[in-house]
Amino acid sequence: MSSIRSALANARGMGSAKSGVGHWWAQRVSAVALVPLTLWFVACLASQLGADYASVTEWLSSPLQASLLAIYLAAIFYHSQLGLQVIIEDYVHTESIKMASLIVLQLANILLAVAAIFSVIMILVGAAG
Repeated sequence: MSSIRSALANARGMGSAKSGVGHWWAQRVSAVALVPLTLWFVACLASQLGADYASVTEWLSSPLQASLLAIYLAAIFYHSQLGLQVIIEDYVHTESIKMASLIVLQLANILLAVAAIFSVIMILVGAAG
């Protein structure tokens, strides 16, 4: 049985398309920021290839290296949050499961980002102290 409602009537109440533009731009900006940071990170990994723990912690004890690594980690977790959020919003159709998944995703990303950045700080402080 077909509905006599218009396409506009069916679309009302489904949310505004305006909020997606900001999300889309945030994904693109974080992706562009990750390009030079990833190149830096790969070059640093290559330079530390075969190095022992003491050499790597000494390298990471530089405030510049630690800062760049913390920025890189924050950008990675932010970008992954944005991408995985879109996947959940697009493919999970049960509203309660969608909301629970988004909450768990955000908490997991925050927890992992804080743990990773805290680890960098602890290496920086431990190497300096």
